[in-house]
Amino acid sequence: MLRLCFFISLMCLVRSDTDETCPSFTRLSFHSAVVGTGLQVKLMLYTRRDPTCAQVINSTALGNLNVTKRTTFIIHGFRPTGSPPVWIGDLVEGLLSVEDMNVVVVDWNRGATTILYNSAADKTRKVATVLKKFIDHLLIKGASLDDIYMIGVSLGAHISGFVGEEYNGKLGRITGLDPAGPLFNGKPPEDRLDPSDAQFVDVIHSDIDGMQYFKCDHQKSVYLYLSSLTENCTVTAYPCDSYRDYRNGKCVSCGTPQKESCPLLGYYADNWKDYLTEKDPPMTKAYFDTAEEKPFCIYHYFVDIITWNKNIRRGSITIKLKDKAGNTTESKIDHEPATFQKYHQVSLLARFSRDLDKVAAISLVFSTGSVVGPRYKLRILRMKLRSLAHPERPQLCRYDLVLMENIETVFQPILCPKLQL
Repeated sequence: MLRLCFFISLMCLVRSDTDETCPSFTRLSFHSAVVGTGLQVKLMLYTRRDPTCAQVINSTALGNLNVTKRTTFIIHGFRPTGSPPVWIGDLVEGLLSVEDMNVVVVDWNRGATTILYNSAADKTRKVATVLKKFIDHLLIKGASLDDIYMIGVSLGAHISGFVGEEYNGKLGRITGLDPAGPLFNGKPPEDRLDPSDAQFVDVIHSDIDGMQYFKCDHQKSVYLYLSSLTENCTVTAYPCDSYRDYRNGKCVSCGTPQKESCPLLGYYADNWKDYLTEKDPPMTKAYFDTAEEKPFCIYHYFVDIITWNKNIRRGSITIKLKDKAGNTTESKIDHEPATFQKYHQVSLLARFSRDLDKVAAISLVFSTGSVVGPRYKLRILRMKLRSLAHPERPQLCRYDLVLMENIETVFQPILCPKLQL
């Protein structure tokens, strides 16, 4: 998560189709993408009064929109096949489940549907103009800019930024989910989503490159955001200068009494602003990892190891935890070799996809990564396991272990002495 503060066309605001009982997102075909589509913007309102059946709204017909409540706009991006985003319904449902608000789906599929990315990107400012006029009308009716929240995916993130710029950054919040890079990276702030476009701007960049960018990368960020609405776990991000420093455990001090809080990924990210001070930087990068599948949460532990080998050993550690019920979880700490020196403590950041409340057994594997040559031993004077997610839990220790390279060593931990640091 980043806290940032992140063709000739026909433009019209589509009016309600009275023949459609429950209006739906525009569905087009790949043929439409090939021939191109002129821009049309349809605004569909969902509320708790009718969370599954939309109302098409415009500046003269607000439907059930209540201007005293938060209004959240969902803005999709480039649609090279013409199909509706598969996540729209889940995102609407999730937002309404956590707060009684107005959710407005901004359907600009006619315009975003094209095989020419540049053509869709060219229409982003026109979509922003439509939204600006609509929000102006909400303000006349009594709405507050503080209550305007925009969630933009891909090109939709930059549309959100353009709207925010029109209001001099006074919108309540913008969330950018993998803002589109091509044609926007390296541009000046006024030509893309940037930190000054709202009172609070958070951006989720999920790290996939290459040909998967337009589909997998964007969808992953949406599902990560969705998990913050629907899952019983929260993904914690850690402010840090680099991903390497984060992986090496140099940036996990937030959440301590000195730092009070770590930013959370997704819907509740703006809670973090309550902990910020004037000394904090206006823009903060924070890094995180996720599990491959739902619920995506990763649970962090420190594995502190003191060795007594005469010679320096370099290698990786794999640690596995097991509870009394037989549940297991594993972390392979191999992003770069750790250096073990005699009587020096090495603190390794372990990341587990499951959180075991009471650990009954621990196993360790040491490896130098070499496929030829001698096998080494790692003589451990003390190993200590401590939870970052639950620092109140007892720390677990083990003393006098000898790890044979590439051989799993299983043992029962004991409680560390309470006075031990």
